[in-house]
Amino acid sequence: MTSEEAPGPRDIAVVAFAQTDHRRSTAESSEVEMLMPVLHDVLDRTGLRTSDIGFTCSGSSDYLAGRAFSFTLALDGVGAWPPISESHVEMDGAWALYEAWTKLLTGDADTALVYSYGKCSPGSVRDVLTRQLDPYYVAPLWPDAIALAALQAQALIDAGHTDEPALAAVAARSRSDAAANPHAQLAGRVPQGDYVVRPLRTGDCPPVGDGAAAVILAAGERARRLCERPAWIRGIDHRIEAHGLGVRDLTDSPSTRLAAERAGAFERPVDTAELHAPFSAQEVVLRRALRLDDTVRVNPSGGALAANPVMAAGLVRIGEAAARIHRGASDRALAHATSGPCLQQNLVAVLEGDPR
Repeated sequence: MTSEEAPGPRDIAVVAFAQTDHRRSTAESSEVEMLMPVLHDVLDRTGLRTSDIGFTCSGSSDYLAGRAFSFTLALDGVGAWPPISESHVEMDGAWALYEAWTKLLTGDADTALVYSYGKCSPGSVRDVLTRQLDPYYVAPLWPDAIALAALQAQALIDAGHTDEPALAAVAARSRSDAAANPHAQLAGRVPQGDYVVRPLRTGDCPPVGDGAAAVILAAGERARRLCERPAWIRGIDHRIEAHGLGVRDLTDSPSTRLAAERAGAFERPVDTAELHAPFSAQEVVLRRALRLDDTVRVNPSGGALAANPVMAAGLVRIGEAAARIHRGASDRALAHATSGPCLQQNLVAVLEGDPR
């Protein structure tokens, strides 16, 4: 379902957002123990209790957890008895938010809790992410996530769209902005470091870390009662590229452009863009696809280069954009989430605050 096909003109907003302090390792705590403070925080921001929530949706990955149906343990922490209306996506939490948004559009619920989490520290996330690749032609070659991102970066350099100093500047700006973000894992002056896979250096790559995030959605007047300045979702859409890397132009992202068009991102300028670009070169691709110029504040939170909890980083982008609207730092913001190698799947949301 696209935003154009939504059944009715129901207004839905992000009314609260909470996240963990993203850390290199949380070996001393389980996923549930990492998640619970975030759930309490986001509920406390609205005064709601678990029993007040009409729909709950989560995003996580059994591959990261290393066991089947791992999300059921987190659901026990949320509280699933008496029975609740609940769903789960094996995706970043941004896609769980999309499902919750469609649920609220139908009128089946007035409020929704969306949360996601990821613990990357126990294993090699570079290798785990190879499970997303085409199992016949690409996965047997075992290219890891950084090798594929380097392939994309080199394609951009060869096409004349960027160079290594420009990529270093993207990383430096992101971590400099993250100095004002108490939840960031990397902030301030971070050395660009040695090559990991040429042309990407350590500084061009996201940190490996653990974290969780949660948002609450509400519809209509309920949103205004729960939040002084709701972040209204004016449009949201997601699209996907071909699975085969060899049939894609890695220097462009037509799925991002189409999702942005369907979400209404090009109808009026945005003042903020939270882009889920785990690698510095991917910000170059997204800026071009989304037609973002220097007047737009890109990743004021530091973005995924400052903290990249897999399965939660996309939801964090939506939450950070909404939080800027809540506190009056933004009036119209764009949030982007991605999943898969080289920006394969892309979601774009447009958020607005009430006129001031």
